Amino acid sequence: MSPTVRELRNAIRVATGRFEREVKASFTKEELQAVCETLGVDVSEAGRSSTSQMRRVIRAHVGIAESLEAADDSTFRKTDLQVIADEVGASFEP
Repeated sequence: MSPTVRELRNAIRVATGRFEREVKASFTKEELQAVCETLGVDVSEAGRSSTSQMRRVIRAHVGIAESLEAADDSTFRKTDLQVIADEVGASFEP
C-alpha cells in the first residue's frame, strides 16, 4: 500500500531535519526552506523567498516541471510529494 499524503509530508520533514506533525498540514515556509537546503537549492539569492516561489524552485529542481517558469506554485500533490521524498532520501515506516 502506498503512503498517504500525510505520511509523505512527515517523511520529507524527518529527512530534512524537521519534526513530524500529528495533524494534516502543508509545509511551512521554514519546512520548504529545509527541503531546499537538503536538495542543495539556493533560494537566498532572490532575497526572502515566498512559499510559492520555493514550491516552484523545488518542482523545477526535482524534475516535476521542465523549468522554473513552467513550474506550478500551488501546494504539492501526492505525486509531487513522492518525487520530492525520493530526492531527499525519505524513508517510510510500514
